[in-house]
Amino acid sequence: MKSEMISRRAMLAKTTAGFGAAAMLGMLDAPGSATIFAHRSLKGRLKQSACRWCYRNIPLEELAKFGAEIGLKGIDLLNNPADWPIVKKYGLIPTMTSGAGTIPDACNRKDLHDKLEKEFQTNIPRAAENGVPNVITFSGNRKGMSDGEGLENTVLMLNRVKGLAEKHNVTICIELLNSKVDHKDYMCDHTAWGAEVVKRVNSPRVKLLYDIYHMQIMEGDIIRTIRENIQHIAHFHTGGNPGRNELDDTQELNWRTIATAIADLGFQGYVAHEFVPKRDPLNSLREAVTLCDV
Repeated sequence: MKSEMISRRAMLAKTTAGFGAAAMLGMLDAPGSATIFAHRSLKGRLKQSACRWCYRNIPLEELAKFGAEIGLKGIDLLNNPADWPIVKKYGLIPTMTSGAGTIPDACNRKDLHDKLEKEFQTNIPRAAENGVPNVITFSGNRKGMSDGEGLENTVLMLNRVKGLAEKHNVTICIELLNSKVDHKDYMCDHTAWGAEVVKRVNSPRVKLLYDIYHMQIMEGDIIRTIRENIQHIAHFHTGGNPGRNELDDTQELNWRTIATAIADLGFQGYVAHEFVPKRDPLNSLREAVTLCDV
């Protein structure tokens, strides 16, 4: 999520074992154009992506190449526009980039609204011009503010820029984060609060980024909550709990069942993997993509 989010977890050193064994699929060199890579054949009911910060020790070109091989559709939280052509070279898209604000300082602070609006005015048109469908934003921390006041302020801020997002067909995603473990004092820490913001703004281009890892910590009941709020959700992040690691049998959630529930709802956005690998990162990413290919 923004560059500061790298501090969420210390990353392990780059591991490349197993990467060289992955064969490229369907490479086609067109004169005067970028090299195009065919995706691995997946069921395709969910469009999967991978968050860049989780693999920051792997060169982006290698990550994009590998992602194309295993069937990813994009790379998430890719905030530097200079990086976007690299992933496009492999047939991927940047699925989400910066919108405005930071985790602790964002939409719930009226004194930041002018600054945030300028950031949106820069980032939304740039995203649209480059085929980036989503930009991320945050509520900000409470800092003594009531949730009611913060909600009103957040709605005011998003109302200022929803027309811009609608004009450019870019979705502003306000992220749900846990305030128990990783982001103490963060305001948008329950689905009900975030969904109320989205309902009051009432725009097809202002939705939630539902982070399954964070919401498992805060409230659980993941599948029921997703089903009841899918109309307010534009984007998902994954991450195993406890520990925000691989989507495997060390974790308490049944990821294949969750992925099936999302797909059965006809979800058309992206499910981006945002777990910090403890094992070989690329093998772990491949396993997650296979697991969620329902």
